Amino acid sequence: MHAMQYAIPLPADYDMEIIRNRVKSKGHLLDDFEGLGLKAYGIRERGVDGSPVNQYAPFYLWADPEAMNRFLTGDGFRGVIRDFGRPAIQHWQGLFHRPGPASSGVPRAFSRRTETLPDSADPAAVIAHALTAHEELATTDGVHSTTLALDPRHWELVHFTLWADAVPESEAGDRYQVLHLSAPGAHRLGAGRQW
Repeated sequence: MHAMQYAIPLPADYDMEIIRNRVKSKGHLLDDFEGLGLKAYGIRERGVDGSPVNQYAPFYLWADPEAMNRFLTGDGFRGVIRDFGRPAIQHWQGLFHRPGPASSGVPRAFSRRTETLPDSADPAAVIAHALTAHEELATTDGVHSTTLALDPRHWELVHFTLWADAVPESEAGDRYQVLHLSAPGAHRLGAGRQW
């Protein structure tokens, strides 16, 4: 499993209906994309749920890294580049993914938090602690699914959770609205500890 996200910043006065309509017309194109675990078409909207910015920021979980490469060099991503420029892409090696109690429904939101491992920390201990927290989170009412992944270049963890409804106030990190979920290979992402 491989996690990936890019964020496209949009002007403060940008009409976010343009993004909503784009996702309505094109979101289904990845509903059957071979090798994709899931894609959450996420947006942040200035003034909504504490967001200071307008942003289109989809989050992907790839069951097959070759599929990620095929997507990044294919027509769909060429359209993103044509319309918005080529965004920087963050990516992480998947450590854990588990569906939650709300996994049979369609999520309306996701939270994403990154955590840089301190230089003095034992990476194995920090990751083990984070895995335990995600195992517990996966049993929480309202959780569609939760994922933990690692960028070993920057020693950064990403905590990604899809929610049936709004992200709870207690959840730290950035909050996104989910406009559409493509999940052709969610069953291939595995369950429980992956590390």
